[in-house]
Amino acid sequence: MTQLDQTEGQAPAAIAAGAAADNTPAIGGGLPVIQYWAQKTLSPQGPQIWQTLFHKSACLSCSWGTGGQNGGFINELEEPLQRCMKSVQAISAELQPGLGDHFFARHTITELQALTSREADRLGRLSFPVIRRAGADHYEPISWEEIYQLTTAAFSLPPERVASYSSGRSSNEAAYLLQLMVRALGSNNLADCSDLCHAPSTVSLNKVFGTGTSLVSLESLRQADCVVLVGSNAPANHPRLMNELIELRDRGGKVIAINPVKEVGLVKFGSPAHPLRLVQGQEIASLFLQPIPGSDLALFVGIQKVLLERGWVQFDYLKAHTENWQAVIDQVAATEWEAIAATCGLSLPEIVAAAEMIHSSQNVVFAWAMGITHQVNSVDNVFSIANTALMTGNVGKPGAGLMPVRGHSNVQGFGSMGVIAHLKDSIREALEKLLGKSLRREPGYDARALIEAADRGAVDSLLCLGGNLYAANPDLTQAQRALGNIDTIIYLATKPNQGHFHGLARQNTIIVPVFARFENPHKTTVESGNNFVRLNSPGKTHLKGADLVSEVDFLAELAHRLHGDQPIDWRRLHDTRYVRQLIAQTIPGYEKIGEIDDTNTEFTIGGRIFLEPKFPTPSGKAEMQPTPLPNLTLPTLQDFGLPDTQQPALVLALITGRSYGQHNTVVYKEADEYRGMPHRQCILMHPIDAQQAGFAEHQRVSVRGDAGQLDDIEIIFGEVRSGAALMFYPEANVLMKARIEVRSGTPAYKRVPVAIFARAV
Repeated sequence: MTQLDQTEGQAPAAIAAGAAADNTPAIGGGLPVIQYWAQKTLSPQGPQIWQTLFHKSACLSCSWGTGGQNGGFINELEEPLQRCMKSVQAISAELQPGLGDHFFARHTITELQALTSREADRLGRLSFPVIRRAGADHYEPISWEEIYQLTTAAFSLPPERVASYSSGRSSNEAAYLLQLMVRALGSNNLADCSDLCHAPSTVSLNKVFGTGTSLVSLESLRQADCVVLVGSNAPANHPRLMNELIELRDRGGKVIAINPVKEVGLVKFGSPAHPLRLVQGQEIASLFLQPIPGSDLALFVGIQKVLLERGWVQFDYLKAHTENWQAVIDQVAATEWEAIAATCGLSLPEIVAAAEMIHSSQNVVFAWAMGITHQVNSVDNVFSIANTALMTGNVGKPGAGLMPVRGHSNVQGFGSMGVIAHLKDSIREALEKLLGKSLRREPGYDARALIEAADRGAVDSLLCLGGNLYAANPDLTQAQRALGNIDTIIYLATKPNQGHFHGLARQNTIIVPVFARFENPHKTTVESGNNFVRLNSPGKTHLKGADLVSEVDFLAELAHRLHGDQPIDWRRLHDTRYVRQLIAQTIPGYEKIGEIDDTNTEFTIGGRIFLEPKFPTPSGKAEMQPTPLPNLTLPTLQDFGLPDTQQPALVLALITGRSYGQHNTVVYKEADEYRGMPHRQCILMHPIDAQQAGFAEHQRVSVRGDAGQLDDIEIIFGEVRSGAALMFYPEANVLMKARIEVRSGTPAYKRVPVAIFARAV
């Protein structure tokens, strides 16, 4: 047994004493949130920030974002004061001054490629269109007419050689228009950022329940008395969810937090919405478990085994409302405790404690984020969570169910609009009726398949509606090379990012400046992670003399040039009201959007929230799935080209994640005070791992993966479980090749084998 195997197998209780926490705050949130709000909203930019906060539009940040019909601070239950620091960070970034017309003339591509994510974002707002032509070392201004000519020519090529990529920053209307235009060309190559994050949730939930989104509304969550939160750093990425957890604890409920990193905000959190406990914080986790990265499935099988052995499985529920339950029960019974404990690294008392909490609760919501979906067995991970919920009867009643905690504020809306490589038959049939022709049946490229296709020279044209396809991918060397094989890339964006400087096309790279959500001249909609459709009022930009376009207008004009006026009047799609009428005709559950312009009534999408155990599957029952334990062996130093005698050195399972001052690939702050990481060239390690290998805190080391190496990385001690480590995404993406979950196409960012060794002198 290697040293790594020994440390990975230890229970956290046996190793927690070595974790360092003296350089991190005692609670998450708290007074620093108030201080940040004061700093930003009392600054010269403050009046614009406040105006935007009250604007009736959905938050730019996470899928828990606000923006109810009575204003920007209101949620879907019409409750006030529902904004967070991430919202202010996102708004502040969009309210930067515009780039001057001399900027790109003064700065070469080479200079711009040296910028960090934060430096690129802080350049300012894109305020005029530019192009980088083949061989040039500068972007230069370009006319709108030339943009449309080049883009029309690029998308008039054979449909299998054109593609799009999108993020959730835009509206439902733009998303619908994008997929309609691309599918009418005969292409299904509609890659999306969700392919790189929650696609396993969609695949698994569709398989088990016949729907790919949350089964729980915000109103239903309020009725839970236990939340199992897995693989989520909600205090950083979804702060509004923390208010729900605080209120759950207030009413005597329990929270089980499962994460290899003991995030301080999941231990205690101070929210401005609860001012009496802002300084001291509210205890969040009733039980905190730190499994080996990638082993969550084994933990849930262990919980199921406790339920089975103690007679706590709801067999009457399983017989009445599920299929294939016996195969799942048989697998749980046959799985040995030794295998479960060895795989997840947790002790039997810890697993029993979790099972007892779930059993003793009346209504349990199971929630998860990318700690679950960024694994090579991610689909099975979600299956295991679903099996646990079904075995305890916690699906199909108020206060219970499954709730993927999605990231970007409209990433779920893009999926609903059909921006997906694997289109549901019901939507395809409706689109065929609208377009008056058959659509291609073969699935298109998801995000990873798009990069692989481009890398082999199979893609000529790419339109990116938001996002940062370059930086979001594993193996940044491959991503840059693949994008460089594409002849024409069009980026629609509000601000520069690293992808605009590293993701350069072979012939023409065009950056199209667009309005931010709260500036959009159209009325638009977005969808929250809990299936609630929100209205955005029209707005206007603060930029003076800027030459911007809305995504809807750009796509409608491009669609008209590609398709003319048949079989629909594509130019009429400039009118978002008309787009919403088409959505109502073709997207199941979205029928109410067709009248939203008259009623101004936001709504919950039909057929997704289950208050009784009847599901839209062929049988009407949940279809349970067996879940084999994963094999979590790690390579040796020799596998990384290092001798076994290399000292000091060790191999760990690296988790890549966002910092507390970050949204997706956009970095707002270099430091992460909550984890004690002063900059982004750090690796968070358990003190025992470091000391046993011969490393000291703050020592600079090299970190090597199977795709690349980073040098001059500072070791920081923290409460990550032994055998694991944490580095920041997207910087650490250069280390890893794409290890893909084949059913969903999603890479494993949360268990990356790496070698850490002393840097060469």
